[in-house]
Amino acid sequence: MRVHTLDLKFQNTPGLIAAYVVESEGSLALIETGPGSTLPALRQAVMEAGFAVNDIRHVFVTHIHLDHAGAAGWWAQQGAQVFCHPSAARHLVDPSRLIDSARRVYADEMDTLWGDMLPAPEERVTPLMDAESVTVGSMKFTAWDTPGHARHHHAFIIEDACFTGDVAGLRLGNSPYLSVTAAPPQFDPPAYIGSVDRLLSADFKRLFLTHFGGITDVRSHLTRYRQRIEEVNQNVRQWLAEGLTTEAIQQRYEETEHALATAAGISPAGWDLHQMTNSTRMCADGVKLYVEKNP
Repeated sequence: MRVHTLDLKFQNTPGLIAAYVVESEGSLALIETGPGSTLPALRQAVMEAGFAVNDIRHVFVTHIHLDHAGAAGWWAQQGAQVFCHPSAARHLVDPSRLIDSARRVYADEMDTLWGDMLPAPEERVTPLMDAESVTVGSMKFTAWDTPGHARHHHAFIIEDACFTGDVAGLRLGNSPYLSVTAAPPQFDPPAYIGSVDRLLSADFKRLFLTHFGGITDVRSHLTRYRQRIEEVNQNVRQWLAEGLTTEAIQQRYEETEHALATAAGISPAGWDLHQMTNSTRMCADGVKLYVEKNP
């Protein structure tokens, strides 16, 4: 098995969103498609890796957030089979609700940030249950149900490697700073920690993060990330108990995370990249929504 990391250069910036081409015995599979806005960069990266776009017949998406699966419909329309969580399938076939929801959030920036999300032909979308496998070449791709970031989230396992989507968080440039991916509306700390514990129990040798790249310090990363999930949950819970407004919680969340990132050696420019990829305002809202529903 060979893994090729493809940088999608989101917003013309390297190192933010990755897709992966996995190669075995002449067979290829794509893990993550990125958003529609980066489809030209993805196609170019596939060709630069030495492959033809039409040779990719199997596509795996961890979940249906636009930065992970926005271009999945395009691949399905080219004849690739797209594999996903059972709760994600209908949204790939009819992405109208996803698009409408995102447009309400991003307004005039929607098209620039995320581009088109095309509908996938229903026969080209295959939902996978937990622990169900698909063989591509000599590789067995096994889906693990890993909720916490989203209820419709899979990690994909190949041998001793795990393609984590967002369940192992965001880590740019192999920095020691780990940013908790906590976008609303489905952030769920107990489920999240359960998913991280499941990854820990497997003793993987490599993790491949969508944001961004492969890492080998697996146990250290997952142990620290487990702590970080609980930290952001407890922080927002405390700020709500103090009576802080939504805006004040967003500000406090950003200040706290910025201090952690700075202490970990993140430069001001590096902090801007984190905000571009996983904004603290969005994450504060996601954690706050959970705490309000689970006092």
